[in-house]
Amino acid sequence: MTPPRRQRRYTGEPPPPPPPPPLQDSTPDGHAPGDGRKEKNPERLYVLTGAGPGDGERAPIDLVTLIIARAEPPPSAAPEQTALLRICEAPLSVAEISAYLNLPFSVVTVLLTDLLAAELAQARAPLVTQARADRSLLEAVMHGLQRL
Repeated sequence: MTPPRRQRRYTGEPPPPPPPPPLQDSTPDGHAPGDGRKEKNPERLYVLTGAGPGDGERAPIDLVTLIIARAEPPPSAAPEQTALLRICEAPLSVAEISAYLNLPFSVVTVLLTDLLAAELAQARAPLVTQARADRSLLEAVMHGLQRL
């Protein structure tokens, strides 16, 4: 089998620019309908969250709060809540959950507020490492290195 031959891109003159896409086939955000991008639909997000006036307050959650599932999703849970509980079998940050589910942070916060109120999930503060290492640990490492 022979390897493919390389061809030069330009033979002296640059190629002509590609023609612009037709205007009637583009979506309202300016992207072609089949270019692989998902269309953001604010009405869908509103339905997911069930948001409305007087729905209560959101839980104090930030991007680094760790979420862990405490129970299996009930049959009456929304598909997004079920997916959220399934991926949170191990602790995940809210930012990771938002990325995995491809949902905005605000929508994930509303979904998590419902799950936390139903005690199906638990929120934990992120693990903070100490700013300074323990002196005895540093001395033990130093003595170990000197013995080598």
